[in-house]
Amino acid sequence: MSEPRLIYLPKILDDRGNLTFVEEEKHFPFKINRVYWIYDVPGGEFSSSHAFRENEELIAALSGSFDVVLHDSTREYRFSLNRSYNGVYVPKMVWRKMENFSTNSLALILASTSYDENDYIRDYDTFLKEVSQ
Repeated sequence: MSEPRLIYLPKILDDRGNLTFVEEEKHFPFKINRVYWIYDVPGGEFSSSHAFRENEELIAALSGSFDVVLHDSTREYRFSLNRSYNGVYVPKMVWRKMENFSTNSLALILASTSYDENDYIRDYDTFLKEVSQ
């Protein structure tokens, strides 16, 4: 299984504004099938906790800040995202929670699969059972 990790994305500096980009299968190990974003989360709040059976993700803070807390059943990983040129790679079968959102933050998520409700594991005990098999 791949480990969660912080990915430093390319940053092009310019006096007129900076630019960051991502290229699938170059900056992260999957093809993009879905893109979604999380916004209007009240300051200090958290987003839902879950894991995916097949989906992998790259999570970036385009604006503001938040923490990504991951657990692979044996180890916890905590990443504080507050720069738009950093992303967190989340492999499949890793429990994830996003918390401590700053006001007006914007999270961008690149996903390896199309939306499939059956791919979600929304109960932590179920996740622990499945990940140990």
